[in-house]
Amino acid sequence: MTGMKLTVLSVAYPLAPVGPHAVGGAEQILSRLDHALTSAGHDSIVIAASDSTIFGHHIPIPSTTVSYDDAAIGRARNAYRDALLAALSHRHVDIVHMHGVDFAEYLPPPGVPVVVTVHLPIECYTTRALRPSRPSTWLNCVSQTQHRACPPGPFLIGSIGNGVTIDNRPVPGKGDYALVLGRICPEKGIHIAMKAAARAGIPLVIAGKLFPYPAHLEYFEHRVKPQLDVMRRYIGPIGGATKQHILAAARCLIVASLIPETSSLVAMEALAAGTPVVAFARGALPEVIEHGETGFLVSNEDEMVAAIKEVDRLSPFACQAAARKRFDVRQMIEKYFAAYAKIIELHGDCAGQAA
Repeated sequence: MTGMKLTVLSVAYPLAPVGPHAVGGAEQILSRLDHALTSAGHDSIVIAASDSTIFGHHIPIPSTTVSYDDAAIGRARNAYRDALLAALSHRHVDIVHMHGVDFAEYLPPPGVPVVVTVHLPIECYTTRALRPSRPSTWLNCVSQTQHRACPPGPFLIGSIGNGVTIDNRPVPGKGDYALVLGRICPEKGIHIAMKAAARAGIPLVIAGKLFPYPAHLEYFEHRVKPQLDVMRRYIGPIGGATKQHILAAARCLIVASLIPETSSLVAMEALAAGTPVVAFARGALPEVIEHGETGFLVSNEDEMVAAIKEVDRLSPFACQAAARKRFDVRQMIEKYFAAYAKIIELHGDCAGQAA
């Protein structure tokens, strides 16, 4: 996009705030793109919850904090649809970048080109979302594994891997605890990580946000809370320097996801901090973790227990080096900027042919 000043309108998932220290991976990626666009002199507009931290122009939507029931989700989608239509009617936008799993519910009318980053497992999306009928609508995935699972079509532009900020500070001394970091929900398998850590005889710290979805609240109350004790502590959401310190000092990060991870930003962050990862070999995690070098890929709880006991022999410096080479956020930014330029070019060609 050299020499081109663009206006990019990003649309977040309606129920999750965006920012550098956001809980969700999609919200963190959107934030990094927002910051990069603004830093490069482009116009970045972001439709996101009012408690978001935005570097460009923020179109705030009131946050839903009490309960994420169907009615609340419906109201949020309507608010995002209205905000998107209003933004497009009041100013020129070169491209819309959508990040929500429910993006098909508030796609704009034909006109401006749209790119959608498919952040979640393919089975989380409707057929209508994965095969968009709206003209000039393209999808991109965040890993090769996810790309292979996505229905093929001319609207699928490829995959752009997620990236993280690489911290070049020395790795601190390791503490005697394992870490689980992420949303508190059934698909993250936190109850399995708790059992595995207990069997391995190592303390476990659980950090992450509990969103008020009924299923998430029930999961915490019945599967996580009964296992909490002095050896397995839940400390709530963390961010900034606190997150960096806890992540870097952990003996290992445990990723016990029960669904195929599309990328695992938290695993990349752990490696960047010099912390090896023990994870179920689901989805794209084998693309992130080099078994026996930067962590261990396991297939069941017994293997997870054994791996937790073995992580001390892995080098924190090898983890950092791998992250620096493979997951630097600057690589991701360059690829997205190139994708914006290519999509705008394709849109212009299609408009010219239609004329």
